[in-house]
Amino acid sequence: MSVQAVSGTSKMAAAILPRRGGLAGSFSDLLWRKPGLLLFLMLAPPLLWLGVVYIGSLIALLAQSFFSIDEFSGLISRELTLKTYGDLLQAANLDIIVRTVTMAAVVTLASAIIAFPIAYYAARYARGTWKALFYLGVMLPLWSSYLVKIYAWKLILAKEGILTWLFAKLHLSWLLDSWLSLPVIGGNSLSVSFTGTFIVFVYVWLPFMILPIQAALERVPGNLVEASSDLGASPRQTFRNVLFPLALPGIVAGSIFTFSLTLGDYIIPQIIGTSRLFIGQAVYAQQGTAGNIPLAAAFTVVPVVIMGFYLWGAKRMGAFDAL
Repeated sequence: MSVQAVSGTSKMAAAILPRRGGLAGSFSDLLWRKPGLLLFLMLAPPLLWLGVVYIGSLIALLAQSFFSIDEFSGLISRELTLKTYGDLLQAANLDIIVRTVTMAAVVTLASAIIAFPIAYYAARYARGTWKALFYLGVMLPLWSSYLVKIYAWKLILAKEGILTWLFAKLHLSWLLDSWLSLPVIGGNSLSVSFTGTFIVFVYVWLPFMILPIQAALERVPGNLVEASSDLGASPRQTFRNVLFPLALPGIVAGSIFTFSLTLGDYIIPQIIGTSRLFIGQAVYAQQGTAGNIPLAAAFTVVPVVIMGFYLWGAKRMGAFDAL
């Protein structure tokens, strides 16, 4: 190519490409020379949102919990005190906390027991179309409305629902009635009982347990299981000494979702539950009905503190690596 042709090409490129001049060009050059500044400008808006809206609201919530309600006037006294936390430790309020934490723990345990064989099958045996069907089956319930699922389960668990009809067809109505008559269960129907609340919690949060366990099991080398079998280990010993320890980070990762979501949920206990409150309902009752915002804030701090310790323990067990 001749020198004249190269010169002509350069002039054409200069004519086509816009010149970087003025303030915009100088700013672009500055970002090019200092990539750290570009990174700061990109991260500043989301970090500012997180700091002001999320962390700021938590700080405001914590501050509210150190106020108290004046019993005579019903107004909020903005003097710092621990009186509200003392009220939180009263028998009725402590019962709400224990009930909620117990339900969250039981739901998490049941979800792990149900999710493990499903996740194991998907990780070890499902291939191609079956793998796609597995993900579709797990994710499909998450695509429907949360409220629609809850009300659908309320109809299923109702006295006139399909579950009661099935028990009647199997001549097991006496078993259901005996179960509902237990004082700890409460209610004359599964749709207004602790058992119904437990069933719906497990159903709704189960996908959040299956997927982390499946991801953890995917990373377990198949030759480890084969080596365990070759060395004479029984299936139970292989599960206890090989599979379970390696899958434990995934189980703990899934438990973060199931435990925390159960701990703070309001809708399921309100629609399916009994008159005995959970933390979410107590927060709504104190803030909306009673107007006791400091006590509502103190109730809200409880799951925050519990999850803080829970996440600390989960991090030590390597759960974040399985997410």
